[in-house]
Amino acid sequence: MNRRSFLKKSLGSLFTLLGLSGGTFYYAKDVEPILLHVNKNTVASSKIPKAFDQFKIVQFSDTHIGFHYTLEQLKELVTKINGLQADLIVFTGDLVDEPQNFHWDNTIIDILKGLQATKGKFWIYGNHDHGGYGTEVVYNVMEKAGFQLLQNSCVSIKLKDAAFNLAGIDDLMLGKPNINQTLAQVNTNLFTVLLAHEPDFADKAKNHPIDLQLSGHSHGGQIRFPFIGHLYSPAYAENYVQGKYTLNEGRFQLFVSSGIGTTRLPFRFLCKPEINMYTLKSKV
Repeated sequence: MNRRSFLKKSLGSLFTLLGLSGGTFYYAKDVEPILLHVNKNTVASSKIPKAFDQFKIVQFSDTHIGFHYTLEQLKELVTKINGLQADLIVFTGDLVDEPQNFHWDNTIIDILKGLQATKGKFWIYGNHDHGGYGTEVVYNVMEKAGFQLLQNSCVSIKLKDAAFNLAGIDDLMLGKPNINQTLAQVNTNLFTVLLAHEPDFADKAKNHPIDLQLSGHSHGGQIRFPFIGHLYSPAYAENYVQGKYTLNEGRFQLFVSSGIGTTRLPFRFLCKPEINMYTLKSKV
């Protein structure tokens, strides 16, 4: 979906909300966007070593700081994530909404530095990170905050004598994604997790030795209605918009986070912001 179509459908959603009632409009603008909840899921696989049974991966995505999401809210987010006692933290893109207009200083670094995970913190680029000349400045912020970038690359997460692969691909829209480069050094016998900002990349990822893809980008549609679902979603989040999807007869799992912040329009309706926690389970 191009920008014009996105805005057209977004405005249609806005007028729909306005037409419902003043109370609904207030709820969508001022209440639901701050109703942050933790979406907990169990990921089971025979490829997950016993050493990683009950291992916790916490994902947060699409904060879009600067567009109706403040640094004070980011502080609260850090506190909430740390309360989950994650073994691994991953950020799946779109840190600030407009990098070219954001006031960059050490505040955001100090806040993100406060996130704690025993096996590290990793991130990937989203389209808003590359956009607005943000590529280098976002990289520097995340690097100073203790996050390791996965840009068409993969690392091994080790525990005792066991390991699994954690891979990340560059943004589809404004980056240079290369799945073959990403997986070049991967031991295909190991459980492999891919971080991909845009969820529709799953249609390609499922054809590679990947077991689990974690994505964001869609915001879950931001505005949803009963029996209808989302009214719009951005490009590369049209096939997979929210929640869990199982492909390849169960061999490939995709989770799409509804994200933290908002973009284009400052509304959420029946689509609460979320932190995602995945507890690994070793199947015998």
